[in-house]
Amino acid sequence: MNDRKKVAFYTLGCKLNFSETSTIARSFSAEAFDRVDFSEKADIYVVNTCSVTENADKRFKSIVKQAQKANSDAFVIAIGCYAQLKPNELADVDGVDLVLGATEKFNITQYLNDLLNQPDRNQGKAQVHSCEIEEADFYVGSYSFGDRTRAFLKVQDGCDYKCTYCTIPLARGISRSDALQNVLHNAAEISAKGIKEIVLTGVNIGDYGKGEFGNKKHEHTFFELCEALDTVSGIERLRISSIEPNLLKNETIEFVSKSRSFVPHFHIPLQSGSDEILKLMRRRYMTDLYIERVAKIRDLMPHACIGVDVIVGFPGETDEHFLETYNFLNKLDISYLHVFTYSERDNTAAALMEDVVPKNIRSKRSKMLRGLSVKKRRAFYENDLGNMRTALFEGENKEGYIHGFTENYIKVKAPWNPALVNTMHGIQLTKIDEDGLVRFEFVRETILG
Repeated sequence: MNDRKKVAFYTLGCKLNFSETSTIARSFSAEAFDRVDFSEKADIYVVNTCSVTENADKRFKSIVKQAQKANSDAFVIAIGCYAQLKPNELADVDGVDLVLGATEKFNITQYLNDLLNQPDRNQGKAQVHSCEIEEADFYVGSYSFGDRTRAFLKVQDGCDYKCTYCTIPLARGISRSDALQNVLHNAAEISAKGIKEIVLTGVNIGDYGKGEFGNKKHEHTFFELCEALDTVSGIERLRISSIEPNLLKNETIEFVSKSRSFVPHFHIPLQSGSDEILKLMRRRYMTDLYIERVAKIRDLMPHACIGVDVIVGFPGETDEHFLETYNFLNKLDISYLHVFTYSERDNTAAALMEDVVPKNIRSKRSKMLRGLSVKKRRAFYENDLGNMRTALFEGENKEGYIHGFTENYIKVKAPWNPALVNTMHGIQLTKIDEDGLVRFEFVRETILG
């Protein structure tokens, strides 16, 4: 009879959270826990929280209820950004037993074992272990893998920027990076698992190179990181998750255009197309620089996919400011948008600003930009029809179809065929289906990777 305990994980938020959840899950495996799906009965439920948006905060209670429904006697642990920012608030949620902050989460099994050995562990409020964020002065590397085709590799953590709307520096601390050799070691481990694509992730990955607390010297630059990773054998694709426009240097763009494994896909936060609003946000660039970055990419890689983050409804954003942003994005040769509706976050400068935009107007502006994103993605896909691309296929059967992504992040579909999972094929894009995905024909039947 198997008496090993079962643990389940739920991750809110970004790719960085997913990479850390996966690493923490491996620490449970080392302690003889079996991982199960969050919908199944488990002894331990771990929720990796996010606090970038108001919605992520609100979802936490419903996730805890879901865990309790599966097993009312289970142990529930909260970790992540929300757990660092508001640990006592999470501890007050019915069903939560343990809350761990930014540094403590990586010692989760130790805290758990200590608590399980206490006879009165179910009495009273959850235990909280949360450091002052200034103590988050060390780096813990991590990477995730799930469907065997793509892994998120953490290379950097924290942020030194002071954007007026953002709580991330309060939740994750100062900018710090993994050593180059550690990154290469993790990339080699990922390759050995048969994973063909790595997505580089972090809070501000363009700032890669800063050491631990007190050491602000860049041992290596982001460009040097890219050069080194391009030599890792077995990895067919390397993808940059998100990089600030002021940190995306021309040398990096030029390198990607000639790289063996880096793909032509850039995700570059903009946040506003109004210089006046960018100044209120304390962003470190103006729209002219953003235009230059997009033009440089298009000059060297006309087929590249360019994604954009944008925030609507920031305090002081008038109708004129919003239209300035809309027109700026409409004219820009980009591929899709990630639209965020501004929400007030405690302990940020923006939360104290005047000229608050009513929520119904924020919602209307968000809807307009989401519509623009659909239009942009459709135009990007249409422009690539007829071209030869390489598709890497995912491992999930979705209503009888298998999906994959081209190097320039076009999502393609074909009737389900398990033989295609985690393989790369040369294809020709033929038409856009009713669901917005792209059909194709194989042009080389041999598997490329």
